[in-house]
Amino acid sequence: MPMRDNALWSESVLKLKEAATSTSAPTTSSDEEKVVPRRMHDSYAELVLPFASDVAVLEQYINATGGIRTGKIMENLDSLAGSIAYKHMLGPGVESLGPIETRGYYIVTASVDRLDMLSPLDPKRDLRLSGQVIYTGRSSMEVVLKMESIGSGKPDDTVMIGRFSMVCRNAVTHKSHKVNPLIISTPEERALYSLGEHMKGRRQLSAAQSLTQVPPTSDEAAQLHAFYLSHGRDTLPSALAKPTADANANVKFDTAPQKERVWMGDTVLAKTLLMFPQERNVHQKVFGGYLMRLAYELGFANASMFCRDSVRFLSLDGISFARPVPIGSILKLESMIMHTASNEEYPALVHVGVRANVVDVKTGTEKTTNDFRFTWCQDSPAQPSAPGRHVVPKTYAEAMLWLEGRRALELGSLIRGTQKEKEGEIAGVSGVGV
Repeated sequence: MPMRDNALWSESVLKLKEAATSTSAPTTSSDEEKVVPRRMHDSYAELVLPFASDVAVLEQYINATGGIRTGKIMENLDSLAGSIAYKHMLGPGVESLGPIETRGYYIVTASVDRLDMLSPLDPKRDLRLSGQVIYTGRSSMEVVLKMESIGSGKPDDTVMIGRFSMVCRNAVTHKSHKVNPLIISTPEERALYSLGEHMKGRRQLSAAQSLTQVPPTSDEAAQLHAFYLSHGRDTLPSALAKPTADANANVKFDTAPQKERVWMGDTVLAKTLLMFPQERNVHQKVFGGYLMRLAYELGFANASMFCRDSVRFLSLDGISFARPVPIGSILKLESMIMHTASNEEYPALVHVGVRANVVDVKTGTEKTTNDFRFTWCQDSPAQPSAPGRHVVPKTYAEAMLWLEGRRALELGSLIRGTQKEKEGEIAGVSGVGV
């Protein structure tokens, strides 16, 4: 069930003009109408990308080094999540959306909680993307997706797990629209439903604890201050400098500037683009998966430049969709390195934020449409003699972004440490393998 509009743009423009000048009252579906409960597996859908058997398909996805373009895969994931949500609403036997006037509603991506890469993509094996709805609220759905390398005489290998939050809107009023409830009939479905409920609750808790709403914790404030003492000053006053002992046990004070410090504001990398109709979705807005690819590729470039090396994608830590991007608009994408870290497994971890703003050409004002967060790691082993680079905030606002990035890296580290074990356990009770 394609989420991109395959109709001619000229026909779409004419329909939009007719709708704008029409005096007839549009039909609307009432939320009071009864919605038919659905079984959880009714919404299951999958897409196979035959990289191993179809050279033409591989050519569309291969990157400069022979790997797979992760940003392009994100387009498929967003499209699949939307298709699954519509399949849940319309029923498993429906293969096309039909006119919105008949449906009376539309579905949009509210947020992407996470996409976690468990292992690198293999261009020599086919890639299967699959998913289903595991939880429904009054007007929302939680969709889980997984990506597997399959075929070539090897066992299926889960390489990515993702979670999308979809919401249903009335086509006329644009207010919330009821979604079909789920029928829970097995213990396995109950476990998945509880997982979806937990995902929704955790997202709400995370929003309530956001640093745009509440101050940092005392531990976070202490960590930020310690980081400032280590990296935030040009020189260390002699009274606060860290003493070092030479061979003769004479005490010296290190007052040298932090050579590997990079101010957060100096890591900004941006680009501005026109939004053309070829990248539209079935709602005549810019396709969300296309925006995900643009943000991913800009963030990848920024992380690579910061690390001065090739980087490997670890996770999409979250996407918020504030408003749709109109066709014909001017979109400004701005990326920034928000946090950096390192450990024994990864010589460099880089958390990147990308913000998408639509520019009003008449006033010059900007409105944020999307906020993306990604994490990459340095792909090659660090040289023993190469000092690490640290991104350092200068302002209070940047310090809050630094702490948000730190939270994301901590959560990502926790998930990467336990996800494979959990995935193996849940794969036994669901075709999705959350």
